[in-house]
Amino acid sequence: MASSNGKPVPGEEGKTPAVAAEGSIGGYESLHRLLEANLSPELFKEASRLLLGLNCARQLESISLPEAATFLAETHNFDMQAFRFSADKEFLRQARVVRVGLIQNSIAVSTTCHFADQKKAIMEKIKPIIDAAGASSVNILCLQEAWTMPFAFCTREKRWCEFAEPIDGESTQFLQELAQKYNMVIVSPMLERDVNHGETVWNTAVVIGNSGNIIGIHRKNHIPRVGDFNESTYYMEGNTGHPVFETAYGKIAVNICYGRHHPLNWLAFGLNGAEIVFNPSATVGELSEPMWPIEARNAAIANSYFVGSINRVGTEVFPNPFTSGDGKPQHADFGHFYGSSHFSAPDASCTPSLSRYRDGLMTSDMDLNLCRQIKGKWAFRMTARYDMYASLLSDYLKPDFKPQVISDPLIKKRS
Repeated sequence: MASSNGKPVPGEEGKTPAVAAEGSIGGYESLHRLLEANLSPELFKEASRLLLGLNCARQLESISLPEAATFLAETHNFDMQAFRFSADKEFLRQARVVRVGLIQNSIAVSTTCHFADQKKAIMEKIKPIIDAAGASSVNILCLQEAWTMPFAFCTREKRWCEFAEPIDGESTQFLQELAQKYNMVIVSPMLERDVNHGETVWNTAVVIGNSGNIIGIHRKNHIPRVGDFNESTYYMEGNTGHPVFETAYGKIAVNICYGRHHPLNWLAFGLNGAEIVFNPSATVGELSEPMWPIEARNAAIANSYFVGSINRVGTEVFPNPFTSGDGKPQHADFGHFYGSSHFSAPDASCTPSLSRYRDGLMTSDMDLNLCRQIKGKWAFRMTARYDMYASLLSDYLKPDFKPQVISDPLIKKRS
């Protein structure tokens, strides 16, 4: 059995929980907790080293959060974990430690409820988690993709566009107050209604400064057309490029959901100087879970920055069944959004994941000096050969492009 914090109840270590929650792994909240409960301390330490890497040659440290935050987590039943990424001490620079948070959550009421009630219920559900982040002195907080609504883009029903709102709309105003209250930068991925351009709908992240001001926005660069994820019914590829937002606590960027499958998207944020890149997402186990621990971590390594990966939780059932265009029978849900939010660091270390089925707050202290230290160690920027790839991409875009393929002259003779 598992306790409210996801750890085995004393005396039950090594046993499979009697009642397995939907979305659990054999009754456990995550792979990490399954291994912790069923391996000896020595084997678990070695497994963690292989799965999570080492930060500055040491295992990642967990950190304690204030009682006010843990009380909120217990009262509102959300998973809460906190870890520290260190960097080597430097002689000419002070440590640049920033505390960063990620929130994952399920929807709060049925998708058959009035849209206003759905939105209000999600805000009421999110508020205590943001309060816990505030009580924990989080400096930068990121929410999940389209956090104010169910992820209805599988249905292809246009009525869900009612959730779209202007940049300075209700959800932004709600978060602006909290950002100002807690002196916290908040990244709010939402469905935007661009009132200045014919009420066009975008999948957008609003970056709210720690004074409650709107620093800027970024619109999703890559739109999926995979199975149920046919989002171009609602919005198209964004037009904001790869902006990096210089905040009071560091330079951040937002790679929204499907953009994580595109290495050049990650690269562009790095070229613009990002130190932390958030990946607010909505993805289900059947489609992407094997990729989830790999892509963001690889991006953190290849681009020498931190990555915060956020995925929503739970199964969202819609009133009207829909099809995927793949021959499968019609269905009324996407599948299970598996949570598992986590942080990755440029030195290849990463945190364990949050729960696969509960709401959660992942917090991390990260020394941003690690970004430059890893750039110096691996010299990826110095050895990248950008000129060579720029030339290839330039040629590839031409109508008369021919791939550089050298064929064995004996192939035809053998046939």
